[in-house]
Amino acid sequence: MTGMGFIRYDCRKKKLHLRYSQINRVMTEELKKEGKFTYAEAGEGRAIIVLHGLMGALSNFDKTFAHFSSKGYKVLIPELPLYTLPLIKTNVKNLAKFLRDFIAFKELKDVILLGNSLGGHIALYYTKHFPEDVGGLVLTGSSGLYEKSMGDSYPKRGNYEYIEQKTKDVFYDPNVATKELIDQVYTIVNNRNSVIKTLAIAKSAIRHNMAKDLPNMHVPACLIWGKQDHVTPPEVAEDFHELLPDSDLFWIDRCGHAAMMETPDEFNSILENWFKSRNI
Repeated sequence: MTGMGFIRYDCRKKKLHLRYSQINRVMTEELKKEGKFTYAEAGEGRAIIVLHGLMGALSNFDKTFAHFSSKGYKVLIPELPLYTLPLIKTNVKNLAKFLRDFIAFKELKDVILLGNSLGGHIALYYTKHFPEDVGGLVLTGSSGLYEKSMGDSYPKRGNYEYIEQKTKDVFYDPNVATKELIDQVYTIVNNRNSVIKTLAIAKSAIRHNMAKDLPNMHVPACLIWGKQDHVTPPEVAEDFHELLPDSDLFWIDRCGHAAMMETPDEFNSILENWFKSRNI
């Protein structure tokens, strides 16, 4: 799954996003480990850095990773240290600092940042502070604007049925939420450390609302949104589109919060065409 639509998303759904190291699929079988970084990498060309959401699984981007790494791009997905940073440093600012360290470590220039939910928020925060590094933004179900509404309370630990329903609510098609996915979410929700770190990131997101910063971000931005996203609903996408001065907004019907996971072929097609239209 993804990340935070914050706090509207975080306190309602934060428990829904799996740290990707917990799920091993084809693309995650050979993660690279260098220094403090663990990441997936494939392809050659301009760099696309994919930023997952809170408790987000790297495998959420399976098809996007495979597609663009075969289309003339170098695709990288770093494992964000959501649950391993010291509590005092568990925030959007330090996750963006981690991203800067990763970009420097890989000696990348003019990168494309692709973020879902919390990953989108990190991409925006990074772009605000280091615009010279960023050649393009791709946001899908991004947090960063609607952190003020608290939404539902954090689910009771041990309440499997509630976790199951909330996981299914992320998608237009509830069948996307497999038992494996629900079990993984349930495990995270019942881990005290991950809950504390999740709440810390949620609080930091409130402090880093991006509404006043977006008009100053002139990087080309592609917004891809599910019409049935109940986590970061359509009006969030419309506000991003209005505030980002060089953005294009694309809708996917019958799709929830995780477009790259629920409708990967359509997501990839929209993004590939946008890259071509913008010569990116």
